[in-house]
Amino acid sequence: MSELNKAISDLTATFKQVSEDHADRLKELEMRFANQSRHVLSDDLAEFSPGLALAATEAFQELDGGRLRGRASVEMATITSADTTVGAGRSAGTSLVPGYRVPGIVTPAERAFTVRDLIAPGKTGLASIEYVKETGYTNNARPVTETTTKPTSDLTFNMVTSPVRTIAHLFDASLQILADAPTLASYIDVRATYGLRLVEETQLLWGNGTGQNLHGIMPQASAFNTGLRKAGDTKIDILRRAILQVRQAEYRASGIILNPDDVADIETTKDDQGRYIYINVVEGGTNRLWKLPIVETTAMNSGEFAVGAWNLAAQIFDRQQAVLEVSTEHADNFARNMCTFRAEERLALAVYRPESFVHGEFDVTT
Repeated sequence: MSELNKAISDLTATFKQVSEDHADRLKELEMRFANQSRHVLSDDLAEFSPGLALAATEAFQELDGGRLRGRASVEMATITSADTTVGAGRSAGTSLVPGYRVPGIVTPAERAFTVRDLIAPGKTGLASIEYVKETGYTNNARPVTETTTKPTSDLTFNMVTSPVRTIAHLFDASLQILADAPTLASYIDVRATYGLRLVEETQLLWGNGTGQNLHGIMPQASAFNTGLRKAGDTKIDILRRAILQVRQAEYRASGIILNPDDVADIETTKDDQGRYIYINVVEGGTNRLWKLPIVETTAMNSGEFAVGAWNLAAQIFDRQQAVLEVSTEHADNFARNMCTFRAEERLALAVYRPESFVHGEFDVTT
């Protein structure tokens, strides 16, 4: 029995010693954590001390804890939260208290591209698109008797060529910056592609066909027949009459292109009792008018409109879709540690039936 009591006593003493050791270790860890927390809070709250700033200097660190002789100093006037001397692990000119870095890059406003979506897509591996187009038709068909000579109708054709055009631009960037900010390369890719699309949309609508410009749709479109107007017509009425003009040309409109200013005017149109007639302002609505989708873009001038058979009367042929390339061999890039990004696309626009597009101005007094 005495041996059992002795064993229990020894075991109890061992547990007590272990508990005391753990308690001491825990206390030590708590003190370390408290010290570290004070340093973190000091950084976060910009509570600087001359000693902390001095310890952060490169000259102080070169003393190697006092084992080497030398001198280190820090200017008191520079110890501020806005502009502080920096040390190990920080770049020159960087504050000792970094602000929170929001991920990504804040981009400026971008235009939503939709004109291309209305036009029939295509691809080509050649330098131009050629198609035969009917340019004249004289219909002399009429009822005739069995033995008389049948009348002759006339058809004339013309070969039309739409050359592939190139849209491109360059960006210069520092190799060091790209190495320090890997996301910058992808950001340049996005912005470079956006720049191409921005010009592309303007070219599709307004290109004048001279030089390296596409021959856009608006310079070839039919002018709106103002004789279709009626007294008191609103913008909604005028668009319906433009659709009628397309139909009178034996085509069926597939879309409407408007400037955001005119879309806002249409959506806020009210009846005599002040009720909105186009849209429910609580629930919103689909962007359609007279059964046709509305393409809202600032590429269309305010106060103007375009209606047409976009899916039938025109086609985009991509020779080379947007490509981003980078090189260090441009100009004196090698000597300056620079690189050059090149964004480029090649495409052609064929406008088969210009008469199926109607372009005009609202010119309506509200």
